[in-house]
Order: sequence, then C-alpha cells, then structure tokens
Amino acid sequence: MPLGLTALSFTTASAGDRPAGKVTVVFDHVLPNVPGKSMRGVLVEYEPGGGSPAHTHPKSAFIYATVLEGGIRSSVKGSPEKVYQVGENFYEDPGSRHEVSVNASDTEPARLLAVFVLDTEEKELTTPIKE
Repeated sequence: MPLGLTALSFTTASAGDRPAGKVTVVFDHVLPNVPGKSMRGVLVEYEPGGGSPAHTHPKSAFIYATVLEGGIRSSVKGSPEKVYQVGENFYEDPGSRHEVSVNASDTEPARLLAVFVLDTEEKELTTPIKE
C-alpha cells in the first residue's frame, strides 16, 4: 500500500553538536514481479551543518541516492569522503556501513532522495552504529 507524501516522518539522532536530519518516507510499493521485495523512497533533509551519525541499513537493502538540493558529504564502506552536488548520486550495497552523511554547507540546507530496494517486511531503515 503506497504511503502519502508525509505519511511517516521521524528525526534521526545527531552526532556531536550537529543538528539531526529529518527523514520522510515518500513512497512504499511492493514490487509485483519480485516476491518479498519492496521499493521505498526516503527524503532526507539536513539543516545547515546537519547530518546523521554513522549507520547501517537493513542487510537486504540496496540504496540509490540522488542529491536534490545543496551538497551532501558522504562516505560508504571506508571510501574517501566526497561531496555530492545537486543531480549527483551514489549507492550503498546491502550491508554497507555509511560512516559519513552530512550537509556539506554550514549556511544552506541540503536534501537527497534515497530509494531502497529491500525485503518487504523490513521496518527499521536506519540503525546507528554504536562505537
């Protein structure tokens, strides 16, 4: 059953003094030709200087993210940090560790759309890494 544009919204925990990001599921659809799998679209919004702590996603999740506004500084699976600008994208393989996900600007907001392909029964999309 598809969710409305603002059907689910929650705030992620912040790391250090960084403002937390706002995460909203914007669509959720069962894939009719792939039994047990769904596609979920998630809008991630970071205030200036905001970001998310290091985290993982469900082991079944393949994620493709596109920057919609501003710039996102990211590092996945130990890759060098890179700033992705509007229109650029990156992906996360199942089981990847997302070490850095922050707004590259301290003065402008940033947004990205992350599309998850994952097991339909998955409920938690993000799990902070406790170190």
